[in-house]
Amino acid sequence: MNRLKNKRWPTIVLLGLAAIAIGAVFGTARNGSAASTVKPNAAGAPTITGTTQLGSTLTSTDGTWSGTTPITFTYQWGRCDENGNSCSAISGATTKTYDLKQVDVGSTLRMTVTGTNSDGSSTGTSVPTAVVTAPTAPPATGCPSGTGAIAVADLSSPAHLAIDQQTVTPGVVTPSADTIQAHLRITACAGRPVQGALVYATAVPFNQYSIPPEGTTGADGTVNLTMNQQTGFPAARRQQLLVLFVRARKSGEDIAGGVSARLLVSFPVSLKG
Repeated sequence: MNRLKNKRWPTIVLLGLAAIAIGAVFGTARNGSAASTVKPNAAGAPTITGTTQLGSTLTSTDGTWSGTTPITFTYQWGRCDENGNSCSAISGATTKTYDLKQVDVGSTLRMTVTGTNSDGSSTGTSVPTAVVTAPTAPPATGCPSGTGAIAVADLSSPAHLAIDQQTVTPGVVTPSADTIQAHLRITACAGRPVQGALVYATAVPFNQYSIPPEGTTGADGTVNLTMNQQTGFPAARRQQLLVLFVRARKSGEDIAGGVSARLLVSFPVSLKG
């Protein structure tokens, strides 16, 4: 009997050692296969770059994230009040870029990025942008676009007509010049000729030459006004200049306002002829 017991003892020991070894093997395998995933976490908020002006494009980053990869991202732009509060999602604005629209003027924007992996999702939100502004309109000039002749009807304040060329025929006014013709050119907007301007002229002092009806400038901006000598010429025994008061205006406007222009011009006089 004792001999049987002695024979069984080594067997039991061997079986126990085997069980311990098997347990160790299976335990190690379970530990190796139980690696856990970590839910995404926004370690750094997304940032927005671009000019906050109507028509510009804003671009957002993902931000920085921790958690088990791979992490996928989705995007949502929000329109907020001027302080970055009371935000609402912008319909269809779900990419990393956004083109600023008229409705955004006066508001700020935020980007919300959602990171997702197999263990869940979380979000990160940017700080608000500066308030969106509209481009500053260039100051009104009153000049129509383009180059070349301007119809006076297309001209408005603060533009003004200019009397920039003037000649008289004959070139020297003499007592025998019963009739003279003043040739005048009207321009605006950096020298562009003005068509349809009304031009008035009279000698100063009065009664030297007749006052013709207002003339209308042609496509080249010029007009010819014919004046007849009156009893008041010459105005002085040693007169050397004939002075004309010239006015150019736009029909329908106050003759002293709007785009009108006034100028004193002079031409040589010789009383010897």
